[in-house]
Amino acid sequence: MSRKHGGKRHGKRHKGGQEIAGTPSAATAPRSKTDLALRALTLFGLLLTGYLTLVALRETGAAFCSQGSGCDVVQNSQWSRFLGMPIAFWGFGLYALLAWVAWRPAPRLARWRRLWRLSFLGLAISVYLTVAGWVALGAFCVWCLLSLVTMVVIFAIVQVTKPDSAPGRAWSTWLLGNGLVALAVVAALHVSSTGLLDNRGDPRLHALAGHLEQSGARFYGAYWCPNCTDQKRRFGAAAKRLPYVECSPNGRNGGVAFECISAGISGYPTWVIGGRHYVETIEPERLARMTGFDWDRAGKGEEAE
Repeated sequence: MSRKHGGKRHGKRHKGGQEIAGTPSAATAPRSKTDLALRALTLFGLLLTGYLTLVALRETGAAFCSQGSGCDVVQNSQWSRFLGMPIAFWGFGLYALLAWVAWRPAPRLARWRRLWRLSFLGLAISVYLTVAGWVALGAFCVWCLLSLVTMVVIFAIVQVTKPDSAPGRAWSTWLLGNGLVALAVVAALHVSSTGLLDNRGDPRLHALAGHLEQSGARFYGAYWCPNCTDQKRRFGAAAKRLPYVECSPNGRNGGVAFECISAGISGYPTWVIGGRHYVETIEPERLARMTGFDWDRAGKGEEAE
């Protein structure tokens, strides 16, 4: 009886060359130094993205992000939000999933698969956002880079602690499947940054944007200017119809466009209405009053004069 009992307790069962959950070798892995480091990193990621989400929702600048700095440019760019929420909010959710998997007892193989998928997705998103900021804005955000490094280390730890049977001989299929998922998410982020996911919004904004163009008003700004991005956000999908003039066509360090120099533009955003300069972000309703657009009438579905 003791021999049978010992065999049941210490024996290993295999099926198709893989360990079956419930056997000692497939049980929850002991808390090694790498496992503790992984858990600590997920908590750090939660604190980091939680802080960035908070400052984004409060519309206050993050620490070490002075106005006009690369960090400020990235944090207020079109890549800073997804589906109406700060990108840090979605990062917080991803780190929360990683922390839940890292801290929750689970069979070793299943736990590794979940951690690999989540960290790979997080790494793909972080790399995309970093490259987008560098290529499109010519700027880097120290907080974003810190999150990228955190995700790189998490992925590296998960990769080096891979069980021998995961994913076995199916690496190509494994990478293809997870790669397609990551590609789909990155594609959605890119489409969102272009404004294609924005709904049409208030029809008055579209009518006002067209009226501003016809009235001769001009909106001068720069793609890297946070306040210019904020001005466009106030018009939603109608921002594409604004009489906008890009003053930094050659990048942040390039020369100012001749049209902006000739118009005497000294700061961004600048509205030129009736020959007067307004260096500020202006609410749509105030723009309507300044240019003689009947906002209330347009809200009733009537054509504004």
